[in-house]
Amino acid sequence: MSTQDFPSRRDDPASRKLGTLSYLPAPSREQVTSQVEYILARGWTCAIEHVEPARAGHTYWYMWKLPMFGERDPEPVMEELDRCHQAHPGDHVRLIGYDRRRQTQGLAFVVYRGDPA
Repeated sequence: MSTQDFPSRRDDPASRKLGTLSYLPAPSREQVTSQVEYILARGWTCAIEHVEPARAGHTYWYMWKLPMFGERDPEPVMEELDRCHQAHPGDHVRLIGYDRRRQTQGLAFVVYRGDPA
């Protein structure tokens, strides 16, 4: 089995990969809901961030509202992901699961990819 090359260039925002899951096809709503359930089942806190595609390589992404402390139902998280995407249709929208015990991100992936143009 050979290794597949994924060409990525700094001057081509459409070619950039945004973490491990970005090498897969765009996730379905059911797959995103499953990831939200995974985050919540571990007691992690969901947070949503967004950024313009040209700035996606920067460390700082914009926080969408406050993290969803104490949320146990995946549906409000899904609704906020949709609201963020509707408010910023050209931006990348990322879901993060913060692990408060380890003080780190337990999971982070881009739910919606923005238009690089």
